[in-house]
Amino acid sequence: MALPARMASADAPDLPNVVIIFTDDQGYEDVGCFGSPDIKTPHLDRMAAEGMRFTDFHVAAPMCSASRIALLTGCYPQRVGIRGVLFPEANIGINASELTLAEIFKQRGYATAAVGKWHIGSRPEFLPTRHGFDEYFGLPYSNDMEPRNTYRAKPYPPLPLLQGEKPIEHNPDQSQLTTRYTEYAVDFIERNKDRPFFLYLPHSMPHVPLYVSDKHKDTSPRGLYGDVIQEIDWSVGQILDALKRLNLDEKTLVVFTSDNGPWLIYGREHGGSAGPLREGKGTAFEGGFRVPCIMRWPGTIPAGATCNEMAATIDLLPTLAKRIGVELPADRIIDGRDIGPLLTGQNGDGLPHKDYAYYVVNRLDAVRSGPWKLHFPHPYQHVTVPGKDARRGTAEQRRIGLSLFNLEDEVGETTNVADQHPEVVERLKKLAERFRDNLGDAATNRRGKNVRPPGRVKPL
Repeated sequence: MALPARMASADAPDLPNVVIIFTDDQGYEDVGCFGSPDIKTPHLDRMAAEGMRFTDFHVAAPMCSASRIALLTGCYPQRVGIRGVLFPEANIGINASELTLAEIFKQRGYATAAVGKWHIGSRPEFLPTRHGFDEYFGLPYSNDMEPRNTYRAKPYPPLPLLQGEKPIEHNPDQSQLTTRYTEYAVDFIERNKDRPFFLYLPHSMPHVPLYVSDKHKDTSPRGLYGDVIQEIDWSVGQILDALKRLNLDEKTLVVFTSDNGPWLIYGREHGGSAGPLREGKGTAFEGGFRVPCIMRWPGTIPAGATCNEMAATIDLLPTLAKRIGVELPADRIIDGRDIGPLLTGQNGDGLPHKDYAYYVVNRLDAVRSGPWKLHFPHPYQHVTVPGKDARRGTAEQRRIGLSLFNLEDEVGETTNVADQHPEVVERLKKLAERFRDNLGDAATNRRGKNVRPPGRVKPL
């Protein structure tokens, strides 16, 4: 367990419930209120109408494990040693010394549950129940890490569905996962309606392979991907309805977002869409890092609001810690910022991120300051032929040179203005040096001075 954070005084009746819904590989455009032309999401649209839509919301990594540990620790994944994707045989995971969102909530007596995909370590030492969660129900890693996956020479072991730390099934019917996660989540809310609770609901979908229950099959003109998103939207509706039925609406913050951009190599029918953004999952372009985000808290967050300030998943931990009266420990760096003022509509200068780093695994590919984003020369995968019928398409390796984009002028990162703004390029180069010094960079053979190790156990 992490070192305890210090508690500030706060009365239990003022402690809000918190629900974080975290989808897997959902593209920026794959929500009705974010512009989807062919996916219907009435519950998410209602959530936005009753809350706040974030148009410039970012993850800290464009891939599963790294993005998830960033959300739960408030740190860049390079800071905490989980920089890429973990596989079932991995002997690393979240370090016991890291402070998680769940452990912060436990400081104030919350009931805590994780329901869904974990993916920051599958050995017992790394599971949710060892890191602040009272309950866990879900898959310990991605739903494609199962024996039928033919993209790997060595077969995966049977895919376990865990309750607590014990497998209760192997290779579960994935068409029922969203339903089962939702039912467990609603039951958790009902069981804890009279005390503050934190529910972390990281859905396995829409990560491929896609599955949907019969009641949502063939309901979307977008095909199976649309069906899957519409079932997730149904799930959101079940959560919102439970809160309303239990008179918890004004006591509960609900956050909806995704772990990274869409997996474009599978095409729109299986891989999602980033809309106006360039590229997708696995890249440092906006399509990999910028994700849909909606936050709802009636009576606290203004209804029908839009926030255009940059914010990120790493901001949730410091924001929520401050709201519930937990003072973060001073013995470590937390990269996130308090975005509490944004939630009440106080957009303004310096809120919250002046600077941001775009790491892909251990390589610093880009940095951002305000509207300016500077890409350093790096390779990336560009899809040339999207996949069809659940099969991967084809991609080629391309390379971007030193490129400066003004995201306020065009979010698609197509117009390189480096030659017109050499002073901005130099300023962002200096910013990148600070990130490299702090967090490291494989491209320049730098080891960060302020990084912490992952948890580690003996290999299997």
